[in-house]
Amino acid sequence: MSLFKAFTCLLACLLLMACDQQLPEDNALQYSLTPPKSALPIYHFAVHPLHNPQKLSEAYQPLIDYLNHQLIDCQLELEASRDYQAYEQKFRARGPEFLLPNPWHTLQAEKVGYHVIAMAGDAADFKGIFIVRQDGDIKKPTDLKGKVVSYPSPTALAAAIMPQYFLHLQGIDINHDIQNIYVGSQESTIMNVYLGKSAAGATWPPPWRLFQQSHPNEAAQLKMIWQTPSLINNSVMVRDDIPEDIRDKIRALLLGLRQTDEGKAILSGMEIANFYAADDASYALVQKYIERFEKEVRPVEIR
Repeated sequence: MSLFKAFTCLLACLLLMACDQQLPEDNALQYSLTPPKSALPIYHFAVHPLHNPQKLSEAYQPLIDYLNHQLIDCQLELEASRDYQAYEQKFRARGPEFLLPNPWHTLQAEKVGYHVIAMAGDAADFKGIFIVRQDGDIKKPTDLKGKVVSYPSPTALAAAIMPQYFLHLQGIDINHDIQNIYVGSQESTIMNVYLGKSAAGATWPPPWRLFQQSHPNEAAQLKMIWQTPSLINNSVMVRDDIPEDIRDKIRALLLGLRQTDEGKAILSGMEIANFYAADDASYALVQKYIERFEKEVRPVEIR
């Protein structure tokens, strides 16, 4: 046998031996019933400006991370807005797939095809409160006449509309007796009081509790002086073109959040007691409240 033929036979034998060997275990093909996370559709979860964007992320990103860990058909991204007007523009353009709006925003979002799937927090916690300086001279609502009152936005239900209606019922003409300033966020409202730029600031309990935790020295120089009756808390909404199975899965995850220690910690970080079952009809009472407010006080949207 020639040297060339011997070499050819040896090569053939080596190739046959290699074919009989199995791939190493760490090189074996992996199969999955679900696509990788990067290939899943991404839905935006837009929370109205409860806090500035950084604090909003700190409070709500753990919820988004929790939901994403449980979801196999989609992923969520938290979306913040610089102010109420920017938030309103987003949902009116049907941008975000999921919303966490205030009750007035809820009514507006229903008009463009969003639907309520839950209520975020206890209804009793949704009320307006007034913050003043400890060393100030504000004792009763009429002491505000001729003075400045700060709010986040004209469309902030608990932090502007409800407090202004409270003052209206106390005999104050909010369009002439006081100067209303809208400063963009709940924290800015409180800080305006601390800095002496406003005699009182209107907000609602969760931002005030967070301010007390985040700024204890400043909060010690302030106090809550009045509060309004409660209404109904913020909603969670989904756009009408999102698949029902995804909508139902997210609703179930939210409603079950308090059943685990992890969920309780997430709720605590958001200053929310729990998520509760709710639908569009749950917010009908808000429409009646707004109609009364606009008839007696001012239009909600100030042009």
